[in-house]
Amino acid sequence: MPFYRIYMKEIKQITEAYQNIDFSKTQAALATVVRVEGSSYRRTGARMLVLESGEWIGGISGGCLEGDALKKARLAMSQNKATLITYDTTDDDPYQIGVGLGCNGIIDVLITPLDPQNPNNAVRQLQSCIDQRTPNLVVTVTGISKAHESIALGNVFRFDNEAHFTEIFPLSQLNESLIPAIKEALNTTKSSSKEYTLENGTKLTLFLEVIPPAIQLYVFGSNYDVYPMVRVAKELGWRVISVCNPAKMHASLSEMADAVVPKDHQPEIDDFTAAISMCHDYETDYRNLQMLLKTNIKYIGLLGPKKRTIKMYDRMNEEGSSLTPQQEERIYSPVGLDIGAATPEEIALSVCAEIRAFFSGRDGNRLKFRPKPIYEN
Repeated sequence: MPFYRIYMKEIKQITEAYQNIDFSKTQAALATVVRVEGSSYRRTGARMLVLESGEWIGGISGGCLEGDALKKARLAMSQNKATLITYDTTDDDPYQIGVGLGCNGIIDVLITPLDPQNPNNAVRQLQSCIDQRTPNLVVTVTGISKAHESIALGNVFRFDNEAHFTEIFPLSQLNESLIPAIKEALNTTKSSSKEYTLENGTKLTLFLEVIPPAIQLYVFGSNYDVYPMVRVAKELGWRVISVCNPAKMHASLSEMADAVVPKDHQPEIDDFTAAISMCHDYETDYRNLQMLLKTNIKYIGLLGPKKRTIKMYDRMNEEGSSLTPQQEERIYSPVGLDIGAATPEEIALSVCAEIRAFFSGRDGNRLKFRPKPIYEN
């Protein structure tokens, strides 16, 4: 499983805040982490919407760079010009922003003033990514050696498909090498920076950023322990669909979940979908397991002890529908990480942590014993 760094919650918060800005009274800019060398609290793709008033939404660090980025953003707004700022926390200079944090990294932050009249400004491009259920890719100009008539620092181009991209991207001379690089990034779900030299000698750096959709979680059941499961998943920014008998659910569930659907609903599965059956009824959970195994979903969680799941496996074998090794790999039961969870809230934490680990390609062990850097795949 590839490592998915999913910032969709932050992107949604930024786009929602952007829609509420009165640009007749104030200005705004978007700060984006576009390169990280070494260690950093936030990674590439972290964003912060900055208002002229000093308010901001999102974040580009653990709080140490935001103040300086605000000052730089105000300057960029006053000049109506994008700028790239480098923060070097490896420097011993005590006057360098970020020194003393112990991060030992170099971070490039692109600050782009937002023109509300430009339908292709950076935030508008992000808005079009939110409801997609396949990975998005945006190409951002993060470096240009000299002024160019058709492209500038901070320009953003969303890749929908090859035909559309070749129409909107102004440098056709790069398409032969850029399009394959975009397709490779989408295939590996790995963002990267690419450097090019144009025919006139202009050096160009493009950040190819893959933006995966939010994790989609189907929660089967309507008992009281479903509610903390939905709350925790929503706090993580996931899309949560509750599958239950509407007559048995509390009204608050429909307020928390993105959707509430009846028990006979056929889930819409994609590569970023997980499901957990927590109905506390053997027959219902068994039917849910059988139904989910007929889909291509990669993560099926079953609440309950291992002996209960083994009973289901034995029953399937007796009914002539024995599990294949590939099917069994998709089933997570008992569901969750072993953190000693006992309450519904703790169980929700355990389950959501395991789901996140699954989509990250991680094993859920303690970072204390991880031999590699935290963010290294």
